[in-house]
Amino acid sequence: MQGEYMAQDEEAGERLQKVLAQAGVASRRHSERLILDGRVTVNGDKVSALGTKVSIQDHIEVDGNLVQRSQKLHYYLLNKPVSVITSASDPRGRPTVVDLMKDVPVRVYPVGRLDYDTSGLLVLTNDGELAHRLMHPSYGVEKTYQVWVQGPVGINALETLRQGVLLEDGNTAPAIVERMSGVSKETKVDSRGNHLEVLEVTIHEGRNRQIRRMFTAVGFPAVKLERIRFGSMTLDNSLHSGAYRALTIEEVQELRSKVGLKS
Repeated sequence: MQGEYMAQDEEAGERLQKVLAQAGVASRRHSERLILDGRVTVNGDKVSALGTKVSIQDHIEVDGNLVQRSQKLHYYLLNKPVSVITSASDPRGRPTVVDLMKDVPVRVYPVGRLDYDTSGLLVLTNDGELAHRLMHPSYGVEKTYQVWVQGPVGINALETLRQGVLLEDGNTAPAIVERMSGVSKETKVDSRGNHLEVLEVTIHEGRNRQIRRMFTAVGFPAVKLERIRFGSMTLDNSLHSGAYRALTIEEVQELRSKVGLKS
């Protein structure tokens, strides 16, 4: 019968959920759930306390599988297409972002989410600690989207978006909202001949379907949505839909610096 692991020195080592995240097992939040669900053992003993600390000598398993703590960290940028799930798997059998990256030598996980019908820049990594911080609103990582709507969008709607929109889960934080400059980029016409206006919106929150809900709330539902910027990274026009590339050393350093991690 398994016992309960007790750290010999609570000041030594690192928190178990952080170690799991750094090893690429899951995000830190998901790692905490794994611990609470009793799926993690240390030296053969089940762990259920989130404050547990472990040392480099400890033998850690999740669902009976050894956690490889020396795993090399990988970072990728994907130009996500529409009709693809931002998940490692889908019970309904729909294509996922991980399916698009089968050539990657390790299992990587998406940082945050893009909706099924939203395209654009998505970071995937096995660096769980970085992923956790990038997704946490306290670090204020900005994300910029291009939004196509049936315009023109009135000044009152623009000001509401900029100041904060009341949604069912509370007011959104102020957003940066700009009309696209240049006549050729400012407006488009869809297949039905409807006038479309393109706006750029920058937020630092990450609520579920937030951009779409914001625009619906002010009376201009999004017809098309694409993320073009995440932190210091922008979507490369040469990276076609469904393609991915490894982040450069400089890009990784900028992301880690943004959320207070050392390179």
